[in-house]
Amino acid sequence: MSAPPRLVVLGLSITSSWGNGHATTYRGLVRGMSRIGYRTLFLERNMPWYEQNRDASNPVGCEVALYESLAELERLHAEEIRRADAVIVGSYVPEGVEVARFVSATARCPTFFYDIDTPVTLARLAAGDTEYLAAEAIPRFDAYLSFTGGPTLDFIERELGARRALPLFCSADPDSLAPAQGMPARELGYLGTYSDDRQPGVNELLVEPALRLPEKRFVVGGPCYPKEISWPPNVERIEHVAPGEHARFYGSQRYTLNVTRADMKRLGYSPSVRLFEAAACAAPIITDRWQGIEEFFEPGREILLASTANEVMSFLEEIPEHERRAIGARARRRFLKEHTGQRRAAQLDGYIRAARSAATRITARVSTFKSHESVAIPENPGDA
Repeated sequence: MSAPPRLVVLGLSITSSWGNGHATTYRGLVRGMSRIGYRTLFLERNMPWYEQNRDASNPVGCEVALYESLAELERLHAEEIRRADAVIVGSYVPEGVEVARFVSATARCPTFFYDIDTPVTLARLAAGDTEYLAAEAIPRFDAYLSFTGGPTLDFIERELGARRALPLFCSADPDSLAPAQGMPARELGYLGTYSDDRQPGVNELLVEPALRLPEKRFVVGGPCYPKEISWPPNVERIEHVAPGEHARFYGSQRYTLNVTRADMKRLGYSPSVRLFEAAACAAPIITDRWQGIEEFFEPGREILLASTANEVMSFLEEIPEHERRAIGARARRRFLKEHTGQRRAAQLDGYIRAARSAATRITARVSTFKSHESVAIPENPGDA
């Protein structure tokens, strides 16, 4: 019996979802990889803000090893990377440029960059910011896996020199997210870390409807919101909603709101992990408009699109209850068919197999060429 394939992931965090959407995406992915036979080691830099807010120290489907520095990573984990069947370096990894160099020099298998922040990454590269990825590292990976699809994939190959740019969208885990029973107590809710470019959308699509419906309850969950923000009395604030509470959080709302960051709206085809989580819970979703949304959910049937408070108000006040529930149910069916961690794991497995097969073919061609005695190899390429 052959040993299970070994996958090593160097990611931002899988143990803490505080202030990031990476952890829940990685959890669903490694669980899916485990189900199809992979043994995964997740290497995570031990950062104080995650250490203080750890909500999954032992996630299902993988082994986790925390490291304190780049030197410790190189000293303790070089052998696992060398023996792996595939290695993934994620976006926003601390000292990511140096980590990528280390992986490139150490791995003997296909390597991948998994960008869960593609629009932000591209904007930073354009500005000369190499906080976690340098442009010269991109061609060294066998493939650039992106949570943004569409035309951006062609740009990554054409302009940044990626060997291949492939979609690997965020996902959610249906085992931990299920529809709630009973009538929701809140009219509309939003879950997301604060960002300057998202807050105008939150103000327009949630705060303004809350002001117009003072008798209804609203909620905003997520960290890092400035204390000076003045919320209406009927908007509840929750600093952090742990993943184990997401199903209850979404289930408490008649509708849930998705607001997209400016860079992601500009590129389109960048679905948030929160979209898939809410759909898993059959929570009817109202989202801002962006190109490519129809690739993931059907507008009007599985998801509702809004640009103004008036549009949100019409959904809240005019859609019959049976249709509200039907929208959420249809979104969940679409999620179960296309957007689970298991589905993403199957995609990733296909990418790994293709990369390994290509590497094997190249090695075989080189070996055949070197052993063919009738082939004369010129000492100077100019002599050919």
